[in-house]
Amino acid sequence: MTGFRRGTRLGVDVGRARVGVARCDPHGLLATPVETVPRGEASIPRIVAIARELDAFEVLVGLPINLKGEDTPSTTDARDFAQALAVASGLPVRLVDERLSTVTAHAALRDSGRSQRESRSIVDQVAATLLLQQALDVEKSTGRPPGTPVPLEPS
Repeated sequence: MTGFRRGTRLGVDVGRARVGVARCDPHGLLATPVETVPRGEASIPRIVAIARELDAFEVLVGLPINLKGEDTPSTTDARDFAQALAVASGLPVRLVDERLSTVTAHAALRDSGRSQRESRSIVDQVAATLLLQQALDVEKSTGRPPGTPVPLEPS
């Protein structure tokens, strides 16, 4: 057991149209939403800029595997995005299981009285916040970094 690592981390929820970004405080206690980045050529450079602005030491990217634990096209997309982010940022990037983060984010927003249309612009940030908070909680309880590291070279 290595103990809990202190420092700011980013949580990233990769979607087809948007990428949600969240951060935690330097003590790793609380994840909060940061920004929804439009998906496209500028998304990786923007996330790298956010990581630098916030002095993040690590980026956690949600890995959307299905409920059976199998890969989907979204899983491949998230892996490719995470690898590109690792190369562009030079930061350690880890893939963390986020099977239900977007579903949970939609439910939380609906419970707060927001319609699906009103939630569209922030649901990715909420999903990123949920996946980051879960990763922080896992690390606190196990003493080990969550998820799996992304290699800088394709395997």
